Amino acid sequence: MDDRHFSLVLHDIAPETWPDYRGFVEAIDRLGERLGRRIPITWLVVPNFHGRGECRDSDTLRRVLDTRLELGDELTLHGYFHRDDAPAPRSLRDFYMRRIYTWEGEFYTLDRARAGALLDEGMAQFDACGWPHGGFVAPAWLMSQGTREALQERPFTYTSDPQRLYRLPASSTLEAPSIVWSARSAWRRGMSRVVSAIQYRRFQHAQLLRLALHPVDMRHRPSYDYWLHLVEQLLHNGRQPVTKRDWLAHEAPDLASGNLANRANKDRPAA
Repeated sequence: MDDRHFSLVLHDIAPETWPDYRGFVEAIDRLGERLGRRIPITWLVVPNFHGRGECRDSDTLRRVLDTRLELGDELTLHGYFHRDDAPAPRSLRDFYMRRIYTWEGEFYTLDRARAGALLDEGMAQFDACGWPHGGFVAPAWLMSQGTREALQERPFTYTSDPQRLYRLPASSTLEAPSIVWSARSAWRRGMSRVVSAIQYRRFQHAQLLRLALHPVDMRHRPSYDYWLHLVEQLLHNGRQPVTKRDWLAHEAPDLASGNLANRANKDRPAA
């Protein structure tokens, strides 16, 4: 059997974005039923998306995510507000990263204390909902050094950037490239189709390929159809669907945070 995998990852999960995803998730479930296999999903949950409402106060979203957990899906903390509230950029690089590349790099400039406070608030909201908080993914995958330090001090099992997964707390690196669209305008969708085709060829031998979907992708037929067809194509080509959590548990169990001390003892020369 092919040992290559893919993870279907839904970004920016919140009460206001769930209606965007509902039809697509139903289509993925139907695809799995037609093929006689379940397609698990990793859900990147924002506790209080843009400050417009907490997940724990949404009975609808909580029921959805509780059900998905029971089915074997994964929930991952994805920032807290998913917006950049830091003072205005002071350099051209920061202006590009925080105003052109994205307006939502919440953890891009934070020091360790502020990053830690938001991580703690996020974990507390997950706890209030009865959800595990194994992984953390920063909005736009942008993390300051302070954020990395704060993550190492907390019980998260992994974080990521567009190309890699990092096992915490040691930040051991595992290659896991992602395909992502920018679907906000027609020209961006056109470019995304070209770029994603290049990425797919480039990453075809990767052991884990991540599909990074966003709510705006669901609002446009070209991007919606692309993702649904790509999932079917990957399955047809023999890739196995898996959550990031389960892939890490299978491929890198010795890098899990609970096993780091045991591994260190095992690797230490005998006296």
